[in-house]
Amino acid sequence: MPQASPAVLPRGSTALFALAGGIAVANVYFAQPLLVALGDEFGISPVALGAIVTLTQVGYGLGLFFLVPLGDLLDPRRLITAQLLLLGVALLLVATATTAAVLLAGMAVVGLLAVVTQSLVACAASLARPERRGRVVGTVTSGIVVGILLARTVSGLLSDLAGWRSVYLTSAVLACAAAVALHRVVPPRQAAPPALGYGRLLASTVRLFAQERLLRLRALFALLVFASFSTLWSSVALALSDPPMSLSQTAIGAFGLLGAAGALAANAAGRLNDRGHANRTTGFGLALLVLSWLPLAFTRQSLWALAIGVILLDLAVQAVHVTNQNVIHALRPDAGSRLIGGYMVFYSIGSAAGAIAATALYSTAGWTAVCLLGAGFSGLALVFWAFSRNGATAAGEAGPLRVTGAAEAAESADVA
Repeated sequence: MPQASPAVLPRGSTALFALAGGIAVANVYFAQPLLVALGDEFGISPVALGAIVTLTQVGYGLGLFFLVPLGDLLDPRRLITAQLLLLGVALLLVATATTAAVLLAGMAVVGLLAVVTQSLVACAASLARPERRGRVVGTVTSGIVVGILLARTVSGLLSDLAGWRSVYLTSAVLACAAAVALHRVVPPRQAAPPALGYGRLLASTVRLFAQERLLRLRALFALLVFASFSTLWSSVALALSDPPMSLSQTAIGAFGLLGAAGALAANAAGRLNDRGHANRTTGFGLALLVLSWLPLAFTRQSLWALAIGVILLDLAVQAVHVTNQNVIHALRPDAGSRLIGGYMVFYSIGSAAGAIAATALYSTAGWTAVCLLGAGFSGLALVFWAFSRNGATAAGEAGPLRVTGAAEAAESADVA
């Protein structure tokens, strides 16, 4: 396989990657504070409201497998630009939907194209110098975290001011603007692409999972961690809008800002990975994720408890997520898009499972049951991490992940 392009991403351009990633990923989360409004307008029952979030995640999962790997085959500049422009069109479809069927189909297409976020991560990682890759990925991920957080806040605010359709109209304009800016900044591919057809490219993504134990482990962590994450954010709007709290959509969306600590965790995790502390960062993040569900269980009694739980949960999730992406990209830099895309499929599966399970469970068993579900996902991830350390050495803690090829894979395996 040919090596990645020798072009290097200018430092100032990393911020644009982060901004574009935030704009794209926000579309996956816009609907969460709007579930009640969407249910009322389109006649969707409370039990079925999770389908809005779930279909977006299903589309995202399909895009991760079928679109993101194209970054290893096509010119990333053209691929990223095209995805952002098409995302703008899909957002217009959602904004003008008149039936539930059109709305749900539009949400699925938005999720499919929002995977440009991961194309941006893979592209930035491939253009970064090895000694700075963790920081670059951390910075781009910070932008993605901010996009996730602002998605709920901006969504609730715009919905209260101008209706839920204004959310998707605004995002369509931003997606097109990001496409124009990135087309001027992303350098063209300089290395020859791999001699693979599209079918062989997708098959090679599957083979990577068969070949790389570390990739399988990190993908499992992603599934469970984001199932826990989605369990909270897919159901908390329902809990806060019900009596006795009865909060507005703006107030509900504002709680997303409390997760700003997640952006700090992304940068810190990237730096720790550059120093070779991937394993410790993973263990600390998973333990913190389990702990976060204790204050979250008291959400209906205290908004302070919710605030503390949100901060802890977002810190934990982003620390583990950045670590996962850095570690798996180091396995095969020439297949970075396929590695990131395949890994993120499990992220999407976990997010979808958490969303549908949490909303259904809340309507039948209440908030306490939702918290037990989230804590169960988190605890299971921590157990898998603890068992995966058996028989490992400390080589992964000794320094940055800078080796390549088979030696890199062997050394990285102990980081799991």
